[in-house]
Amino acid sequence: MGEASKILLHACCGPCASACIERLRAEGLEPVVFYSNANIAPDGEYRHRRDEARRLAGIMGAEFVEDTGASHAEWREKVARGFEDAPEGGERCRRCFEFNLARAAGQAARMGIGFTTSLTVSPHKRSATVFEAGRAAGGGAFRPFDFKKRDGFRRSVTLAKEFGLYRQDYCGCEFSRRDREAGAAGRPPGGTPNG
Repeated sequence: MGEASKILLHACCGPCASACIERLRAEGLEPVVFYSNANIAPDGEYRHRRDEARRLAGIMGAEFVEDTGASHAEWREKVARGFEDAPEGGERCRRCFEFNLARAAGQAARMGIGFTTSLTVSPHKRSATVFEAGRAAGGGAFRPFDFKKRDGFRRSVTLAKEFGLYRQDYCGCEFSRRDREAGAAGRPPGGTPNG
């Protein structure tokens, strides 16, 4: 059996990427974990998630690449400006998917490989919207894997526990954190983290 074809896996975080790495390998692909998440705030949270994604890549023997070319200030200007009050899962999120997947498409093109994203493992993300953003960013280079299928999210939770990975409780930006904190008062303790 020959070497697996490489694919860039845009990783929103380590826990979500874990099940995606397994699934891609089962499909005969070798993922390169690409951490490109200028949306994540504050900076300490960004670094914590990046370090956990890097640690996961080491545990699973995958190559890791960090996108250092986009800043949170740029993300706020290009994605969030004018959409600060959009509901979670709405237009701001769609724009965020487009921003991050455009970064992934650029990296994949530089490497001469296709790309996909771990965003679809989360039950909080509409896969069709993620797929639209991926195709808009990379055309045929985007591979639309719906990682939440076949119990992908449950598997990611299991692997995160097994590897001792940090699991966040909001998607990433300050607006998702604000919305999560505002809604936390009405939710029972131990709600499902946003992945």
